[in-house]
Amino acid sequence: MPISHLAALAQPKALQLLKGIRRGIEKESLRVAPDGALAQTPHGEALGSALTHDSITTDFSEALLEFITPPVATPEEALQILDRIHRYTYSQIGDERLWVNSMPCMIGADADIPVARYGSSHSGTMKTVYRLGLGLRYGRAMQTIAGIHYNFSLPDDFWKWLHEREGSSEDLGEFKTRRYFDMIRNFRRHYWLLIYLFGAAPAVCGSFVEGREHSLEPFDGDERSLHAPYATSLRMGDLGYNSDAQQSLIVCYNDLPSYLSTLCAAISRPFGPYHELGVKDANGDYQQLSTGLLQIENEFYSPIRPKNPAKMGETALSALDNRGVEYIEVRCLDLNPFTPLGIDAQQMRFIDSFLLHCLLRESPKTDDADYRATQENQNRIVYRGRDPELQLINNGGERKLTDWTTQLLEEMEPIAELLDSAWGGDEYRRAVGVQRAKVKGEIATPAAHILAEMKAHGQSFFQWAADKAEQHRQYFLERPLDADTQGEFRQQAEESLQRQQQIEDADTGTFEDFLGRYYSQYIFCQR
Repeated sequence: MPISHLAALAQPKALQLLKGIRRGIEKESLRVAPDGALAQTPHGEALGSALTHDSITTDFSEALLEFITPPVATPEEALQILDRIHRYTYSQIGDERLWVNSMPCMIGADADIPVARYGSSHSGTMKTVYRLGLGLRYGRAMQTIAGIHYNFSLPDDFWKWLHEREGSSEDLGEFKTRRYFDMIRNFRRHYWLLIYLFGAAPAVCGSFVEGREHSLEPFDGDERSLHAPYATSLRMGDLGYNSDAQQSLIVCYNDLPSYLSTLCAAISRPFGPYHELGVKDANGDYQQLSTGLLQIENEFYSPIRPKNPAKMGETALSALDNRGVEYIEVRCLDLNPFTPLGIDAQQMRFIDSFLLHCLLRESPKTDDADYRATQENQNRIVYRGRDPELQLINNGGERKLTDWTTQLLEEMEPIAELLDSAWGGDEYRRAVGVQRAKVKGEIATPAAHILAEMKAHGQSFFQWAADKAEQHRQYFLERPLDADTQGEFRQQAEESLQRQQQIEDADTGTFEDFLGRYYSQYIFCQR
């Protein structure tokens, strides 16, 4: 790690730059009926338009809600916004619950999982067809898995300061993009740490894997609950967001052009099995957007993404090509069922420290072997992450998980001290200290805590998770919003429905024309 940067960041003026960090949360939760079955009700009109609402939308399914906070200055501010969204939503969904675990339970057959709908506009139709394609390719059950996405950005004043310190001849946008990719490469080397410390999906309902090959074992002799004894996050393994088809894809994170090129090739070139399925079904209806390995870049299941907000009709890759990286999106976080919001301020502070660590340490370029090692480490940490003897791949050899974890936490301490100096107090150092206690076995990881509670109460995974969902439901219902805030949410819903109508009214041409224009943007990858 460049010690000069750490020393320079400790100066009063530089410390203030760290207070410009912004973070936002995207939190997914399944709506379920009182009996725990997947809700079959449509996305409620009182929640607004899933196409245009700024903070309440849907992901794959009509029943898979997604709550979005804007980028804000502190973890507490993000959590306060997320809390209000939950309280409003609970006031509108009757006796339904929000499932608080990443792994679902009573979801039924694929055909019973309702795909999200976004209205009749071309853009809304595209979002629905994309989801139909996901269901066709991977099965709908996998798409009901929920998680937390953590958006993180550093202010331009910080990037100007770092640009000057490093004496770069690049313009600021190019420099920022290059250094974000440095951060991303280090994140990919070490994101197993986040899965180990925060993974909260060690078990699944037996119904979720019915008819699928797996290596899970009954929990405590109960066939209704399956688990891996040392598992951390089955969501991040081959039962979750891990596609066999995408195993052939190696995405290069050495720079923006390489990243764009490899993803664009996966979108632009037909992939045999998907080509055989066809874009349309026997009735002539769209069943997927394209026959490429990826329909669009969002289909690539990555633990982290470089992002720049896309404009209406613009592809995510075009936004990056046109304007560079503006923030990064961390995508490997499970819902924490022990907290009503699925994440808390302490975890957010640790992630902030971890990401700064990834930025400030040296970040060598990677090759295909490094990419495969990252995949292997992810697989090991998913299934065996709590095994005290686990070894991970490190620099071509193997290293004990506990030794590597201890080193990383030690390296993060000065980062946490810097953030505490900027904000006052010791919350960042305490966040790192709690994770150190997990490594020492003084505090249980979320995965271990879940299995311990299931065993102590003699409960199946479904029973345990359903109880937690009801507890959190009561937590939100007991704190209704005041009339003014409730009214603000209703107005936001109404305005989003109006925006959806305006988009539908403004559409011209056919959906095929719209899709052709959209995919024509990927021509930049052929430069």
